[in-house]
Amino acid sequence: MTGLAVRNVSYSYGSKRALDDVSFHVPQGAFCALLGPNGAGKSTLFSLMTRLFTTSEGEIEIAGHNLARSPRKALAQIGVVFQQPTLDLDLSVQRNLSYFAALHGLSGRLAQDRITAALERLDMAERAAERARDLNGGHRRRLEIARCLIHAPSVLLLDEPTVGLDAASRKAITHHVHDLSRQDGMTVLWATHLTDEIAPDDQVAVLHRGRLLKQAQCSALTAGQPLQDVFLTMTGETA
Repeated sequence: MTGLAVRNVSYSYGSKRALDDVSFHVPQGAFCALLGPNGAGKSTLFSLMTRLFTTSEGEIEIAGHNLARSPRKALAQIGVVFQQPTLDLDLSVQRNLSYFAALHGLSGRLAQDRITAALERLDMAERAAERARDLNGGHRRRLEIARCLIHAPSVLLLDEPTVGLDAASRKAITHHVHDLSRQDGMTVLWATHLTDEIAPDDQVAVLHRGRLLKQAQCSALTAGQPLQDVFLTMTGETA
């Protein structure tokens, strides 16, 4: 199975159940919003999908590779943007990307071609010589997304990537990542608690208190109602 599959995954911090029998599938080329309030278990799930944590309860498959049995092959297929920034602020945009390319064994013309393509894809080519420290928050996020494209993954994982950004930057980042799914055929799992980042044709997987409540296309889930209202009703949260 291509894309991303999570099957019966559970995880506990001591006696606290953070994830409880979570299952969903994101087909190749689909954009799926993992929608849940703070504390729902989104970051725990991302930690499992990137092997920061491991669990014996359930399984995760990335681009046809079982994460537990073939971790190198599975991890080679993912690009990740974590909630907390991970750039070297004292390096230029170009140097940040060159360093990441080298970690993936890419060098010379191939590395530069990948870097140029990723920067152009995110409208960042003219900023290649700028220090990451001098970029605004939105452009730093674009740089992180460009960086995770360098090794040509088929699955993108983004954990609350617009946290702390202004409205214009949020809209631009959301637009860029939707384009990567629609135009480049990348599988995207976008963790968020913000319903305005989700398009009607996106998949939505609603996570609450460690359990998956529903997965459906957004338009089918809402049936003409505002997504925020449906989300609040499902989770029992207040606006």
